[in-house]
Amino acid sequence: MVAAMEKRSGLSGLLVWFASALAVAVVFTACGRGGDPSGRSVRIAIGGQNQLIYLPTTLARELGYYRDEGLEVELQDMAGGSKALEALIGGSADVVSGFYDHTIQMAADGRELVAFVTMLRIPGFVLARSPASAATVKKIEDLKGKIIGITTAGSSSHMILTYLLQQHGINRDDVSWTSIGTSATAVAAIEHGKVAAGMMADPAFTLVLRRNPGVEPLADFRHVDGVNAALGTKTYPASVLYTKGDWLRAHADSARRLAAAITRTLAWMQAHTPDEIADRTPVSFRGDDRTLYVDALKGSMSMFSPDGRMTAEGAEAVRKILAASIDKVRNATIDLSKTYTNELLPKENR
Repeated sequence: MVAAMEKRSGLSGLLVWFASALAVAVVFTACGRGGDPSGRSVRIAIGGQNQLIYLPTTLARELGYYRDEGLEVELQDMAGGSKALEALIGGSADVVSGFYDHTIQMAADGRELVAFVTMLRIPGFVLARSPASAATVKKIEDLKGKIIGITTAGSSSHMILTYLLQQHGINRDDVSWTSIGTSATAVAAIEHGKVAAGMMADPAFTLVLRRNPGVEPLADFRHVDGVNAALGTKTYPASVLYTKGDWLRAHADSARRLAAAITRTLAWMQAHTPDEIADRTPVSFRGDDRTLYVDALKGSMSMFSPDGRMTAEGAEAVRKILAASIDKVRNATIDLSKTYTNELLPKENR
């Protein structure tokens, strides 16, 4: 009898071990296919982490707000917004810190992407003229036939600039496009005359301006007046956190926690000086020249949203501008209300 019991006991132990091993395998498989099934570990792809236009995503980590919300966040630095979008579609990221316009472009393709917290109420770019082109490029119309720099092909800077050129009688085929990146490569392209003009974000533009005092922006999207002059609208929601509709429905609690961390960061930024913000920004992203970074912040603070909200007016402004240069957006019937939500924001911000 003892022998029989030992035999059954051994079999039972083997079955327990097998069940445990199977459970572990299932967990690892799930993680490999889409990250943490609980959603508390979130991978965020950022379309250029060293740009001020995405600063709240990094600053939320430095301030400890993701941790306060019970989240483990991995920030992935990408070459541009289109690369961050590719990471989301490919499954190597759960959420994108990128421009809202990508949700509309994907809606035109029948893909559901949803923005759930807005960081920038205006784009924050600058169309900077190269010092070498100062004698020949006095206004936007003078860019016809020239080489123009954008962060990456298909990026938000590309879409906005295409619309701006059209408003000044220049078709997309009337210029040559080249990718210049977001930081040192963009500065080099502008200063060395590789492009006649290029779309830049701070702090890169402030660095060019400091070293070339005569440089004047052909269009400045860091301020409401500049956006209105260039695009004919006072609101153009730009950088947001967006994700796939399926992920949002499955991980609404985690998305709500992300939105809380970002809105808390935006409020912190409104209550602190550029000097204080620079102190909390990693040197690896702001660079060694702290004064330069502070100056860039001073010139860009008005672009940040105070509350994280998206407005219907802003969403329509983005759709209108995209439709002017992208056939698929112009010809598609898009329900803009499905491309964003304010429901996951803290109640006082909705």
